[in-house]
Amino acid sequence: MVPVLELRNVSKSFSATAALKDMNLSILPGEVHAIVGENGAGKSTLIKIMTGVHQPDTGEILVDGHARHLPSPQDAQAAGIAAIYQEPMVFPDLDVAENIFVSNRAKGTWMRWGELYTEADRIVQQLGVTLDVRRAASGLTLAEQQTVEIARALSLNVKILIMDEPTASLSAHEVARLLAIARALKERGVAVIYISHRLDEIFKVADRVTVIRDGQHISTRPIADVTEQGMVRDMVGRAIDAFAMKQAANPHGPVLLSVENLGRAGVFQGISFDLSQGEILCLAGLVGARRTDVALALFGIAPATEGRVTLAGQAVAITTPRQAMDLGIAYVSEDRRKLGLAMPMPIFANISLASLGKLLRAFGLIDRRAETAMAETYRNQLAIKSADVRAEVGKLSGGNQQKVMLAKWLETRPRVLIFDEPTRGIDVGAKAEVHNIIRDLARQGVAVLVISSDLPEVLALADRVLVMREGRQAGLVPIAQASQERIIGLAAGQGERSAA
Repeated sequence: MVPVLELRNVSKSFSATAALKDMNLSILPGEVHAIVGENGAGKSTLIKIMTGVHQPDTGEILVDGHARHLPSPQDAQAAGIAAIYQEPMVFPDLDVAENIFVSNRAKGTWMRWGELYTEADRIVQQLGVTLDVRRAASGLTLAEQQTVEIARALSLNVKILIMDEPTASLSAHEVARLLAIARALKERGVAVIYISHRLDEIFKVADRVTVIRDGQHISTRPIADVTEQGMVRDMVGRAIDAFAMKQAANPHGPVLLSVENLGRAGVFQGISFDLSQGEILCLAGLVGARRTDVALALFGIAPATEGRVTLAGQAVAITTPRQAMDLGIAYVSEDRRKLGLAMPMPIFANISLASLGKLLRAFGLIDRRAETAMAETYRNQLAIKSADVRAEVGKLSGGNQQKVMLAKWLETRPRVLIFDEPTRGIDVGAKAEVHNIIRDLARQGVAVLVISSDLPEVLALADRVLVMREGRQAGLVPIAQASQERIIGLAAGQGERSAA
C-alpha cells in the first residue's frame, strides 16, 4: 500500500539546536497512527513541517507517493493535510455551518444558505454526533468546537488529519466521543495522526505507534506488538514506574490549614477539610466540579463569600493573592501560558517574579547577579533542561516550563502549596519528576493540595482524596479506601458522602 504521507530523512535545526534528525515516517490511508514522545522530542516541529509552517533543511515529503513541496499551510491544506489542536480555533460570532466552511473559497456571487446548512449537517452526521449547525459557536463546549474543526477539515476533502493533544482538556465522556470520531474518520479512509501523552488513549484508538526521542525516529510498531512499559522505555530511554502506585505515606505534622463550609455564591459551597504539614490532599472530580474555584478562593483570586479558613490555628480572611502569599500560600496554575509564566521573558526573570522584594537594592534596582544565582540554583535543583537561565521560557518544553513555574513559587517558601493539574500536557518522564518533587515537598513538611483530573496520578500522590461534584463536596476518602471506581462513582453522584 502506498503511504498517503511519507517523510524521508527529514532534518530541521533552529540555530544550534537540532529539532529533527533524519526523521523517517510513513502514514497509511485509513489508519490511526499515534506519535508519542517526551516534551522536546520534536513532535511540534514534525507537525509544523507536515502542515507547511516550517520547511525541512534536508529530506523530502511525499504525498500519495509523489514528492511535494509545502511552503505554506495553504499548500498543505491543498495537499489534503489539516490539523486540530488542544485549543480549537473557531469564530465565536459565526454559527457552526459558517465555521465549517470558513476556509472554503466562495464560488459565485451569492451565498446559497440553504445548501450551506444542508451540507454542514451532512458532514456533522458523518462524524456520528448531534450538533445544530445553525447554533452560534460562542456557546459551544470545547469538545463541540473540536468537532467543528474536524468537520471543517472534512469539508476540504482532507486526506490526513493531525490531532495534537486533542483530549487534554476534555471530560471522560468527551474523550470517548472524540475517539469514536477518530474511528469514524478511519472508516472513511482518512489517515489520522494522533498525538497524545495519554497512553491509555493510544491503546484504544491507534493501529500503529511511532516513538520519537531527541528528534529521531526510535520505533514504529503495530499496536498489537506494543506494551505500555516498552513504549515508555522507548520514549525516555529508561523504565519509568515512579508514579505507578502510591508510596508509603509520610508521618504528618499538625493541622496547618483548616477549611470549614467554604463557598462562593453561585459557584461552590460546603467544602470542608483539614490539611496537615507533610500531607498531600488531592481534589478529584469531573469537568465542571469547580475544583479550581476552591483553589482560586484559597489564593484570593476569587475570594470565598462564606465559610471559615484557619491557618496555623488563626482565622484568616484571604481576599487577594498578596494576602495569600504573605500567609505562606502559593498557587501553581494549570494554565502556564496565561496565568503562570511570562513566555517572552527569560528563565531567571520568571523564577524571580513572585519574590522580587528579596532582590531589590538601592533606588529600587534589582540585583541581577543575585537573581541569576537564584535561577541557577533552581535550574540544578529541579533539573531544568536549559544550558542558560537567560533562555526564553517560551522556548522550553512543557515539562521544563512547569519546573520554572514551580521554582517561582518555591522561592516564596510556602507553607501551603496548591498544584492545579501539575502534569497537564507534559510527558511521562517529566510527570515522574514532578511527582517526585511533590513528594519531596511533603517530606519537608509542606502541606500540599493537588487538583488533578488524572486518576492514576491522584492514586499515586494522595494521602486522602476529596471528591467534588457540581460545586459540592461528594466525599473525602483515605487513600487506603480509594480506587478509580469509587472516585468516579462519587464524582458522578453515586454513593453517599463519607468522612475521613
